[in-house]
Amino acid sequence: MNYIGVDLGTSSVKLLLMEHTGRILNSVSREYPIYFPKPAWSEQNPEDWYKETILGIKELIKDFDKTSIKGLSFGGQMHGLVILDEKDEVIRPAILWNDARTGKECDYLNNEIGKDKLSKYTANIAFAGFTAPKLLWLRNNEPENFNKIKKIMLPKDYLAYKLTGTFSTDVSDASGTLLFDVKNRTWSKEMLDICGIKLEQMPKIFESYEAIGCLKAELASELGLSSDLVVAAGAGDNAAAAIGTGTIGEGKCNISIGTSGTVFISSKSFKVDPNNALHSFDHADGAYHLMGCMLSAASCNMWWMDNVLNTKEYSKEQEDIDDSKLAKNHVYFLPYLMGERSPHNDPKARACFIGMTMDTTRADMTQAVLEGVAFGLRDSLEIARKEGLVIPETKLCGGGAKSELWCKILANVLNIRVAKLESEEGPSMGACILAMIACKEYESLEEAVSKIVKLSKTIEPDEDIAKAYELRYKEFKELYPALKDSFKSIGA
Repeated sequence: MNYIGVDLGTSSVKLLLMEHTGRILNSVSREYPIYFPKPAWSEQNPEDWYKETILGIKELIKDFDKTSIKGLSFGGQMHGLVILDEKDEVIRPAILWNDARTGKECDYLNNEIGKDKLSKYTANIAFAGFTAPKLLWLRNNEPENFNKIKKIMLPKDYLAYKLTGTFSTDVSDASGTLLFDVKNRTWSKEMLDICGIKLEQMPKIFESYEAIGCLKAELASELGLSSDLVVAAGAGDNAAAAIGTGTIGEGKCNISIGTSGTVFISSKSFKVDPNNALHSFDHADGAYHLMGCMLSAASCNMWWMDNVLNTKEYSKEQEDIDDSKLAKNHVYFLPYLMGERSPHNDPKARACFIGMTMDTTRADMTQAVLEGVAFGLRDSLEIARKEGLVIPETKLCGGGAKSELWCKILANVLNIRVAKLESEEGPSMGACILAMIACKEYESLEEAVSKIVKLSKTIEPDEDIAKAYELRYKEFKELYPALKDSFKSIGA
């Protein structure tokens, strides 16, 4: 049997058609616009997601036996606020995960409500991208829209609602709202009260691998699919990617270098970072995970290549950076193009180069961008290490994983083995696996990933290069504290 995985990303929706064996039959990607109506704002129209997803499904399955397609599920960009009125119409554009307008609301939650209370209610504190601060911003700045709210959704759940008519979300995505009691896997009454939200405005909670319903009959007819096609709840993009890389169980790690960058550490038991620099979320496997998130990762390299160097030849720009240059670059790049989440929680942080001299080359600055992202990811890994977690290896996915140079830099900056996968489909592959579990193709996620997820290559750190990067990382860590006060005025 075959399955469809839908990865609702920030710049495009990627759809995957996969056999139950893990063999990929087809993939399709369709782009949609993102809008920046004001500085630090980031929005999209949910109707664009749905339109491109339907067109993408049609393209994906047109040359295949449609009767063989048994299930569908999702991975999706997290934290976005989608609101519908009593007519099920979208009230305003969705406010996305990388939107930084909620500084005042985060200050109110963290300082007036208090971080201790937030952590008690949700296992997390307020970050600018989370959903609860967006609701407070809406109540404060667009009360007419706030008062129209009938349903509150996350991005992928809007697609699920349009496909099935079921008002739902899953535990991993709900964990990123700051409205959810992560430990007990239910909505937090206290947080709903703080935000002026009623329980009936919130979706029903499912485990990521649970079926939420089947395709609407009219939509099934339009697509040529069975109305018995099972739709599973799906997961937030990082949890879905973790499923797709086999990151389940105790102490397993997956790093994603996508638009954002994440360090994802799975756990069988509930854990909270005492300083809340790492997020404590529910995992799509029925257990838990800790996660550090940097807001700009591969997007830093894209910005540098596309906007500054004005080139699409990413590989060519890296050709002059060989092993002899690793850990010997004196240019540093702070990767805070959209502010930063983990570990600084500072929407006013800004990106910058530092350390240039008259002999600095184009390649030095390209290398600094790749290293800056690696250093930022290490910030999150160090927090996990301080909590006693031993992480000897990580899986790697996302667009950045296609760069052999970046993989080598990451292995040496983190000083751990980096395992690359035969398939780097990430969230869409994880979504397919979740659909398989909902359809009982496999008895468990453990069985599914053991048969589907395969490694292609492991990169070991070089002892001398890793040692040299230790010194570079110590210098990198000193830069943000030195510039923090300046960022407050620059980023105002």
